[in-house]
Amino acid sequence: MSLAFLAFLVVWLLGMAATFVPALPATVIIFAGTVAATLIDGFQVWPDLPFLTTFAVIAVLISMVDNVASAWGARKYGGSKQAVWGAVIGGLVGILPVIPFGLILGPLAGALIAELFIVRKPLAEALRSAWGTLVGLLTGLAAKLVLHLLIGLYELWRLWDPARSLVG
Repeated sequence: MSLAFLAFLVVWLLGMAATFVPALPATVIIFAGTVAATLIDGFQVWPDLPFLTTFAVIAVLISMVDNVASAWGARKYGGSKQAVWGAVIGGLVGILPVIPFGLILGPLAGALIAELFIVRKPLAEALRSAWGTLVGLLTGLAAKLVLHLLIGLYELWRLWDPARSLVG
């Protein structure tokens, strides 16, 4: 394993963990690891620049996945923009270790509270749209997790060079 491989591996694992924390930009962390590993490995205009440019575009698209998925879930189940924001805020509150299952209950509670008290929907409608918002958020999270996994595995494959191993 080369130094570039190890550096990316550490940053990628941090980014994978950050995927589950709404406040942390996991995709940016993984992209930064890719840039750092490329620089450590000895940046070459070809093929590194096209690779990094392509990965930057993919990173921007991945960053939009949970927004699109949340909006999709909210709209599909009749949720409002306020429900989406409530779910995001609830997800941030759900990070706190004192809330069991906070990453799931936080967005659900946030969307429900927004629908009940801001939009003033009846309980049945609010529950339905809160559920849809949660489905969208979890769908986005799953999509990001898979994309982060695939990008990380590709980058590890790209950096793998047994001839440049740090360990004899």
